[in-house]
Amino acid sequence: MTRAAAIAAAERYFDDGGFVTDLARRVAIPTESQVEERLPVLEGYLADEIAPSLARLGFQSEIVANPVRGGPVLIAERREAGAATTVFGYGHGDVIRGLETQWRDGLSPWRLQQEGDRLYGRGTADNKGQHTINLAALDCVLRTRGRLGFNAVLLIETGEEIGSPGLREVCRQYKNRLAADVLIASDGPRLAPERPTILLGARGAMNFDLSVELRDGGHHSGNWGGLLANPGVILGHALATITTPKGEMQVREWGSLPNDIFATDLGLPTVLIPHSYASCSQHAPNEHMLAPLAREALTVMAGIYWDLGEAGVPPRV
Repeated sequence: MTRAAAIAAAERYFDDGGFVTDLARRVAIPTESQVEERLPVLEGYLADEIAPSLARLGFQSEIVANPVRGGPVLIAERREAGAATTVFGYGHGDVIRGLETQWRDGLSPWRLQQEGDRLYGRGTADNKGQHTINLAALDCVLRTRGRLGFNAVLLIETGEEIGSPGLREVCRQYKNRLAADVLIASDGPRLAPERPTILLGARGAMNFDLSVELRDGGHHSGNWGGLLANPGVILGHALATITTPKGEMQVREWGSLPNDIFATDLGLPTVLIPHSYASCSQHAPNEHMLAPLAREALTVMAGIYWDLGEAGVPPRV
């Protein structure tokens, strides 16, 4: 019952094919949140795949209907007597459109296929592969220690790829149940594939429409005594203020989805540990995860979860 034993269990899980088996089953579920007809599939991913997987780890799950639009949200809890620390975990089960016809010959978005170090399939990088790693690491700690040593609260949504509608409302409604000392989540790429990355802080976004309405009908500037303001030019200049010509963000508050909800509404400090890499082709054809990176990430997360359950880890004050 040691940290090294939990890490060794994570390595065996990968080497014996457990990770590929679990991920293949999840990739095969076409959870396209951008396709309205997939709503029953999104519900099924939570009810038939994730909830039973968590039940085997001793979690109690509830699937919450989306109060705005889109797919539901799963909230799962595992409470341990005497645990002083509560860890919040996040993932999303929805994926971007499959774009089936655009994948390279021999590949399919809904079939996990390994070629060399690459595991191809929609969701391998974003985000099924990443939350599969974290759930498996929790399992390795449980099987090794017999308990986590901390309380765990998990939230898996199914609308991240359409802007997480309803997530803020769910978090506000269930704020007491989601209370925790820290958020540890995995999404996005490492800064370098060969080296684990830990990011501190929150990311977030707000969607809005930007439009310019100057006049009714069409007008030729030469017919009206001189130059008329052009809405397209005005919009072009407005968009140009967002980034520099090289892409550097000039709006400090501008981030990405959806961690601002957890930081602002739930008041959680954020630890982001991504398990992908920059060339993973997420949101594009031929999405993939690197197998060596996934194996290493399993050991990293098993070690982190083990440490969080050690005696003397203080709750946030």
